[in-house]
Amino acid sequence: MDDQIVIHLKTGHKIEGRLARAFSFDDIDIEILFAEGQRRLPFAVDEICAIRFKNLPTWALSETPAAIEDIHTTSGETFRVASFTRKFRKGFVSLDQDEAAPLRTIFFTFSGIRGRSEVQRIGEILKEHGFVTNNSLDETLQMQDELRSRRIGEIVAETGELSLEAIDETFQTASKKLKIPLNVRIGDILVEFGLVTRDQVENAFAAQQKGKKMKVGELLISQGLITEEQLLQALAKKFRLALVDLGTIIPSEQALGALSEGLLSRLRVFPIEFDGRTLVVATSTPTDLTVGDNLRFSTKYDIRFVVASARQITAAIDKYYHKYAVDTLLESMDEAQSIDLEDESYEVHVEPDSEVIALVNRLLVDAYKRGASDIHLEPGAGKNSLFVRYRIDGDCIAVHKISASHKQAIAARIKIIAGLDITERRRPQSGKILLRVDQRRLEYRVEVTPIVGGQEVVVLRLLSASKPLPLEQMGFSTHNLERFKELLGKPYGMILCVGPTGSGKTTTLHSALVHVNTTSRKIWTVEDPVEITQQGLCQVQVNAKIGYNFAEALRSFLRADPDVIMIGEMRDGETAKIAIEASLTGHLVFSTLHTNSAPETATRLIHMGMDPFNFAEALLGIIAQRLAKKLCDHCKNPVRPTHEEYEELVSEFVHSSGKMSDFIPAYDNATVMVRNGCERCGGTGYTGRIAIHELMLGTPAIKRAIWEGKEVEEIKKIALEEGMRTLKMDGIDKIFKGITDLEQIRRVCF
Repeated sequence: MDDQIVIHLKTGHKIEGRLARAFSFDDIDIEILFAEGQRRLPFAVDEICAIRFKNLPTWALSETPAAIEDIHTTSGETFRVASFTRKFRKGFVSLDQDEAAPLRTIFFTFSGIRGRSEVQRIGEILKEHGFVTNNSLDETLQMQDELRSRRIGEIVAETGELSLEAIDETFQTASKKLKIPLNVRIGDILVEFGLVTRDQVENAFAAQQKGKKMKVGELLISQGLITEEQLLQALAKKFRLALVDLGTIIPSEQALGALSEGLLSRLRVFPIEFDGRTLVVATSTPTDLTVGDNLRFSTKYDIRFVVASARQITAAIDKYYHKYAVDTLLESMDEAQSIDLEDESYEVHVEPDSEVIALVNRLLVDAYKRGASDIHLEPGAGKNSLFVRYRIDGDCIAVHKISASHKQAIAARIKIIAGLDITERRRPQSGKILLRVDQRRLEYRVEVTPIVGGQEVVVLRLLSASKPLPLEQMGFSTHNLERFKELLGKPYGMILCVGPTGSGKTTTLHSALVHVNTTSRKIWTVEDPVEITQQGLCQVQVNAKIGYNFAEALRSFLRADPDVIMIGEMRDGETAKIAIEASLTGHLVFSTLHTNSAPETATRLIHMGMDPFNFAEALLGIIAQRLAKKLCDHCKNPVRPTHEEYEELVSEFVHSSGKMSDFIPAYDNATVMVRNGCERCGGTGYTGRIAIHELMLGTPAIKRAIWEGKEVEEIKKIALEEGMRTLKMDGIDKIFKGITDLEQIRRVCF
């Protein structure tokens, strides 16, 4: 090749000259002659962004460059080139697209590149991959233009309930009466005239700025036209970066130590590999070149980016960097001060230290973030470890193993924050813990139970502290939803929700209360404890310490002009009797009971001593409920069941109902979903739970069966003939809808 070259240094300087010796693209330095050949000067390749040559290397003559791209160097220059796919140890070769340039061959160093991106627009890449159509892309581009050209007045008109005409009229009036500076904002005038508040104007300004910054990819995602994963694929192609799945990558210790948690949280990146000089970092925003600038400035390392989703980056930061991550704390905690627990008469009360306090706090937060309903702290005998298990989606999962030396300190810390007596280790104690996480108030109910060997088992139940959901989001089939809403339209009577502990009975009743909660109705609830709150309800919590129980609360409610009463649980005959009387005297009464099925509930209450005539007359309906695990939406796959699998589902249905149903699809049309396992579901194939229901209406035939003292099977037969679907029938319906599978239905239905 011709020996004339130009070196572009990272400092921004350019050095022109000739090669003093042959240069191979794998060399670590280059030597040039300049000043009319009087001086020889070597440069390390790591000091250089780019080197221009006159001629292409021989190997490049037979290769075709890839797509045209813009390369941005750390010195602030931009080159439009077509790059060859061949890579060298320190960089790659490109061809300048300016045909008039005297030196068109450019060798770029990896360390000197700030960013690179294909000239092709992101929308065109998405269209090329088949992710969007021409029409949807054109409509989105038009929307982007409209967002970028929106005026403050238009946004204020939308949010401040003003017309554009009123805003223009105000501006014209102000222009005539006042001397308005040229730089005044229309929002300031509207505030001055009292038409909008300062907050409304600032919110409108923020919305305007946000609209101007909205990118095509973000708009396509917001409209549901593409997914985040599809956008990432397009971004990876445009910026010539690898797309990675952080769920399958274990970062090196060197990489994790190269960046601080604060820097990661600010830039929203995650380190993967580090060889002592080059740091490989995952980003979800390759369009933002300042991220690389900040990393290079902060670390003094060369940065190589890969692309990953923002969700995966956030999860990885939380997993590997959280200051009080449970595993990190456990590794750092000192085991030197072990306690001899073999002598039961030897009582030691360990004062929790800062590490134990941090560990307990982190356990409470960790359980909440992982969706646990309960935390079980189970001490082993003697010097055996303390085991921590979370109940997630109904299953207990072992999550941590803690040294025996901290057992008593952890129990003592929980007692302290739950307001319990730390010196009492012979009798059970109950308390509660309140804390705030991510602006959300959490409440744990604490139960400390002494066991043999002087140990104490601690169970913490996380109360939902959530808002009620509408009935449409409660997993009801269309068949059951219509029938249940019909019951809720009745002015008086009793509706019962039954099932085992933790089956979502209270959640269902609160959704029912949402449906009947109007300004014309007075609604009272008594619960133990109050887990879900909503406007319009007078909610009361029982207090055993002062003898204030469900029956006492009910008597009080009946003197307080109620229309609707909800009783958290019918624990005894007295409560049940008062509830029945209330429903017969013009009140709509809701309650729960621990029974297995709707027909069984009818006989259970009679066995509790209720008058069968009064109970039957009061009964509107009974809904039995279970919670079954849902298949993960991100990894479940549709399959055609085999003949054997189809017949198995049909036989389960027929065994439960005694007949086929029109909602069971024919074999040729049958499709079910199968689980696979992915990062989002922790490899289990399941995320969350779905309710399955059995709704028995208090029809004349059912009431007559209760009067006559019919057995459970006879009542069930009548209910099935009148349209009831058993729990298993509802579950099999949800299997064919792809929500769950037979394994989970069998676990919760008999």
